[in-house]
Amino acid sequence: MKNNTNNNNNSLFSLNGNPSLSTVTPMSLQHLLAMIVGNVLPALVLSGAIGLNPEQRILLVQASMFIAAVGTFLQSTPIFGVGARLPVIMGVSFAYIPTILAIGGQYGIGAVLGAQVVGGVTAFIVGIFIEKIRKFFPPMVAGTVVFTIGLSLYRVAVNYMAGGFQPTDPRYGGLIYWGISILTLVVVLLCNMFGKGYIKLAAILIGIVVGYIASLIANIVTFESITSAAWFSLPSILPYKLEFPIAAAVSMAVMYVVNSVQAVGDLSGTTVGGMDREATDKELSGGIKANGIVSIIGSFIGALPTATYSQNVGIVVMTKVVSLKVFRLTALMILVAGLIPKFGAVMTSIPQAVIGGATISVFAQITMTGMRLIVQDEMSVRNTTIVGLGIALGMGITQIPKEGLQYLPDWFNMVFASSPVVLATVVVFVLNILLPKKSLSQEQAERAAMDKK
Repeated sequence: MKNNTNNNNNSLFSLNGNPSLSTVTPMSLQHLLAMIVGNVLPALVLSGAIGLNPEQRILLVQASMFIAAVGTFLQSTPIFGVGARLPVIMGVSFAYIPTILAIGGQYGIGAVLGAQVVGGVTAFIVGIFIEKIRKFFPPMVAGTVVFTIGLSLYRVAVNYMAGGFQPTDPRYGGLIYWGISILTLVVVLLCNMFGKGYIKLAAILIGIVVGYIASLIANIVTFESITSAAWFSLPSILPYKLEFPIAAAVSMAVMYVVNSVQAVGDLSGTTVGGMDREATDKELSGGIKANGIVSIIGSFIGALPTATYSQNVGIVVMTKVVSLKVFRLTALMILVAGLIPKFGAVMTSIPQAVIGGATISVFAQITMTGMRLIVQDEMSVRNTTIVGLGIALGMGITQIPKEGLQYLPDWFNMVFASSPVVLATVVVFVLNILLPKKSLSQEQAERAAMDKK
């Protein structure tokens, strides 16, 4: 089913619709609200974990906004076949957090950005061949990866709820931090469960605002970075020297392959839910290649890995608003935020307890999304074995003492033992190819044959 291609129509529900600015603006704001918190939180999580200074944290947030604007615009306005020309929002993705935390903790942020270049090239190649390799990533495989991502993030969120461990902070684990984080979580839940319209859509943002106000009252917010930040600044070119540890590059390449398959789901969800048709091979290829190119560009300005945003796909499915004008205006709004360092400074002044209280529900949703993907395939003995082993080995290897892996090479520890996601991905991917396919009916027939003997 093709959309109306008349550029003069003013419909919000046509891909080429040209509605008025007054009609487009609230729709664009809705998408901005849905993505903005998720886009800056990975930068805050990483910077807190590896000890970046306040100025570096602001630059990381600023770069995250800038690259999200570039990616969103490119998806709506393809250049030389790069971009899907679909109503999708791009931004920095939670899915990469376990991997970038592992790389950043061992090698530093320069290695995160260098590995990201390799990942971006990998994604571009996947985009070229997506039609041929898509069959190797059924929902069961992709779902196990997403499920493991969610599980691996719980420790990060709960640590943040306790205040985010800092050796010089005696209040870590205190009632102030726990109280503020739980208050933030309760507000998010209330808005999600009982709110309507923009209240429900902006539940995380409202929770963070309430938590921030409580933090101000508790006097745990510092304003030094805000007062010293400029009002306007362009992203820095090569703010960090790019480094390319092989183990880090392999880890990131695996994550980009997995994320490319997830992008197929987001792009297909957009076309099926918003335009009543399947996504074309050209759209899928262009969308994945765009993520690769945007990630490479992001590496050179200090931005973290990007992906299509599922929450914004949900808005498209719910509203059926697909006019590309809406998404181009959203990209412009994101860009403006990315050019104002004071915006980044405000974001980085949010206490980690507030971030933990706001994000633990997001991580829970990621886990449940993985579970929903897994059960799209039959839960036969074969499939449950593959899923169970992937999760068990992926999560288990990161929970044993370091001495348990001391005789393994450093590259193995970096690729497979520093983050559960990569190992889980490899296990389910390989087992799904090697183990013979058996449906529930075939397994039941085997048991029936054994009973007759």
